[in-house]
Amino acid sequence: MTAATATVSSAPRSRGGVAGAVVRGVLHRWLPLVILVAAWEVATRISDSPFFPPPWEIAKHMKDLWFSGPASHLFLNGEATGNIFPSLGRMALGLALSTLAGVVLGIAIGRSERALAYLNPIMQFARVIPPPTLVPVFIVLFELGTQMQVASIIFSAIWPILLNTADGVRSVDPVQMATAETFRLSAFERIRFLIIPSALPKIFAGLRLALSLSLILMVFSELLPGTSDGVGFELTNAQSVSDMPTIWCVIVLLGVLGYLFNTILLAVEHRVLTWHREARKAAS
Repeated sequence: MTAATATVSSAPRSRGGVAGAVVRGVLHRWLPLVILVAAWEVATRISDSPFFPPPWEIAKHMKDLWFSGPASHLFLNGEATGNIFPSLGRMALGLALSTLAGVVLGIAIGRSERALAYLNPIMQFARVIPPPTLVPVFIVLFELGTQMQVASIIFSAIWPILLNTADGVRSVDPVQMATAETFRLSAFERIRFLIIPSALPKIFAGLRLALSLSLILMVFSELLPGTSDGVGFELTNAQSVSDMPTIWCVIVLLGVLGYLFNTILLAVEHRVLTWHREARKAAS
């Protein structure tokens, strides 16, 4: 057999090997979920409990509740745009403001050893306060509605970003800082080209925690007085009339949103921190 023939004959095997690896990866990732849903379907059909509807009925109810609109609107109906979008808007605003404030304050505090020593006990104290206990304070400080909802999200989501950013700033290589001073880089240039890139792994770690907290606080904030729309508001209405299918639809929707947002954030982190992984490989 010639070299050319061997190359041609090995190409299909190579493509087949890649396809097989992809199939195995998909199976390893989704097979446990498929088994769980199938077991859930069988168990609920056998028990016939009104409190635990089968997954197929939940999916059907979700379609009728939110995804029965036209294709031009991504199949979203008025119920979806009137409740899901406002919730996502509050969550996005709260997370964005938390990220901005947490990164800026984390850099400022992390660069000062004295400021970190003074403020760390206060930050650790504030971090562990459950946001529900501050509802009376939020009601006094903010108007009922969107302002209070966004404030509750910010209060919970800012701490992991701030503390992780400060920790990342403190972990910058002293040799690199000394080199930056030798080349007379300005404070802004050191922050932009040295401190932020070095702290990015820690910042993303804080963002992952903040993302989960934002989703949780998004629902909680919509359970507070003064809410007229949102996923949490819909959940409250369903609970008041014992509408179990809608309650389970909200639970499943929150799980899907959490998985989707986390997957997107991990993809962004993987792309942004490519240089960091390559640098660690080169150093090792």
